[in-house]
Amino acid sequence: MAAIKVHGSVLSTAAQRVFACLYEKELEFELVPVDMGSGEHKKEPYLSLNPFGQVPAFEHGDQKLFESRAITQYIAHEFANKGTKLDCPGQPIAPLLVWKEVEAHQFDPPASKLNWELVFKPMFGTSTDTAAVEENEAKLAKVLDVYEARLSQSKYLACNCFTLIDLHHLPSLNLLMKTPVKKLFDARPHVSAWVADITSRPAWTKVLAMANK
Repeated sequence: MAAIKVHGSVLSTAAQRVFACLYEKELEFELVPVDMGSGEHKKEPYLSLNPFGQVPAFEHGDQKLFESRAITQYIAHEFANKGTKLDCPGQPIAPLLVWKEVEAHQFDPPASKLNWELVFKPMFGTSTDTAAVEENEAKLAKVLDVYEARLSQSKYLACNCFTLIDLHHLPSLNLLMKTPVKKLFDARPHVSAWVADITSRPAWTKVLAMANK
C-alpha cells in the first residue's frame, strides 16, 4: 500500500480530524510536523501541498489533498473495507450529506469562534471578547437544540452508526468541553450522551495521546 503522510501539527483541530479518521480506519501513517510558529506553512515547499497555507496537507502515494473534511472523505472512500465503516451501510445517503453540511456550516463557525475566544486567546495572552462569546454561545445553543431533537430519534447524527459526521465534531468538542460552554451540552441529555459516546472512542483517545506527548 502506498505510504500515507499527514503534514501538520498535533494541536491543529483540522489535523486532528484527519488523525481520528486514520485511526478509525486502522491505517498506518507518517506525521510530518509543520513548524507553524516559524510560519513554515506559509512558505514553499509547504505551499505546493496546501496553497492556502493551512494545515493539514495529505499525501497518499501520488495523491495530494488539503481541507480536512475532504481528506477524511477520501480516506473513508479509498479504504471503505478497512476499520470502522464511517457511513450508513445499506441506508440512503441523504442524511449523511445533510448532516455533513450542518457540521461544517452551522456547528463549526460558532464552535471555532468560542474556542478562539476561550481557549486560544488566553493561551496567547490576549483578552477574551465577552460580547463575541455571548453571541456565539447563543448561536451554538440553537444548533444544539436541533441536535437534541435529532439525537432523540437517532443514536448518531446521520444514522444509528458512528460516521464521519460525528467524527468531524471531535476536535472542537474536545476543546469546548474544557470551557464554560460545556454547560450547553450538559443541559441537553441526548447531546450530552452523544458527546460522552464519541469522545470515548479508542481512535480519539489515540489522537489525544498524540497531542499530549
